[in-house]
Amino acid sequence: MIGGSINSEGSISVEVRKIGSETYLNQVIELVRQAQESKSKTQDLADTAARLLTIISLSVGAITLATWLYFGKDSAFAVERAVTVMVISCPHALGLAVPLVVAVSTSLAAKSGLLIRNRQAFERAKDLQAVVFDKTGTLTEGRFGVTDIITLAESDEKEVLRLTASLEASSEHPIAAGIVNDSKEKGIELVHVHEFKAIPGKGVEGQVQGKRWSVVSPGYLRESKIELKDERVEKLEQQGKTVVFLLEEDRPIGAIALADIIRKESREAIDNLKSMGIKCMMLTGDNKFVAKWVAEELGLDDFFAEVLPHEKAEAIKKVQKEYVVAMVGDGVNDAPALVQADVGIAIGAGTDVAVESADIVLVRNDPRDVAYIIGLSRKTYTKMFQNLVWATGYNAFAIPLAAGVLYSYGILLSPAIGAILMSASTVIVAINARLLKM
Repeated sequence: MIGGSINSEGSISVEVRKIGSETYLNQVIELVRQAQESKSKTQDLADTAARLLTIISLSVGAITLATWLYFGKDSAFAVERAVTVMVISCPHALGLAVPLVVAVSTSLAAKSGLLIRNRQAFERAKDLQAVVFDKTGTLTEGRFGVTDIITLAESDEKEVLRLTASLEASSEHPIAAGIVNDSKEKGIELVHVHEFKAIPGKGVEGQVQGKRWSVVSPGYLRESKIELKDERVEKLEQQGKTVVFLLEEDRPIGAIALADIIRKESREAIDNLKSMGIKCMMLTGDNKFVAKWVAEELGLDDFFAEVLPHEKAEAIKKVQKEYVVAMVGDGVNDAPALVQADVGIAIGAGTDVAVESADIVLVRNDPRDVAYIIGLSRKTYTKMFQNLVWATGYNAFAIPLAAGVLYSYGILLSPAIGAILMSASTVIVAINARLLKM
């Protein structure tokens, strides 16, 4: 049931499992609010600097007053110098240098489908040297898909796929679904199959245009003593892919290899991270052959295969001995690794446990957002640094000027001019923070 739905006819019973405060939208709002209110290490530095500046302002104001009185100036002149010092050194710009950037970066992230749950972890993202991805559901789609089609007789790939999909169309097996979906995506029209029959644990068979066709597993070939030696097939099996064979009567016509489909976005995500100088790795419970194939397809720097759920955190610890590490995952068994990593990034479409264990949540389920969040972290830090440099540099120049060090050269600032300069410095800091959007 979606909030706001209208039942115009009849009656309906609805079980309320989550109330307003627990809805997805409200959780998003709460995460953004917490992120914007949370203080960062840079904010702590700015707060310390602002406190020191307040002490310096009052101290320099008092020293200025005493100095001008000592040199024989009247009290009105001395008081005006002291007031100008305190007005011009008001730490507005320094106090706003970081919070403005935090607010803008958090808003930008939320609009892009990136929810920051831990502000300090977001800042650590700028220092990341390696990103470890979970395989299933993160780099891959978590479903079977056709990766290779091999012709073994006088037939073409399209015909092999057409006949195989036609036979598998009546089966509910995940492998069958993967083949049928691939044929639909390629716009291949299926043929009618007569006398369809499933071969338990081995495949399916049926009559097409008066001939008996079957789609079978390698085990069926061995049991039926059908010899097939082809380097292409052997290579696919070594990659850990699932291979099924199309037979006309008992003669092999073609072979189709299936594997967990690699997301189209994954290749771009890995390329983007590598261009940023970040090592890319993969963590999976699958066997080393499957892991090696995925790693080679994506150009990963390293991979960990046959890792049990409780061993994932240990694998992250090993990587942490050399690099500052982020872990990206979506499953319950990824939660310990997400917590162990320097930055835990959860795919939003994953489990609640993974999301709750992460520092950053990618709502769009797109691995390319990992590079975006790292880039945003780096740019956010740059803006914070620029604002802090400006705010401190401005005061280092303006306070002596307000105290009257250039009085002998005829340069003297009034409290009104001091107020204008102070406001201008605050406006500059605010504009620089807004430039983060560009």
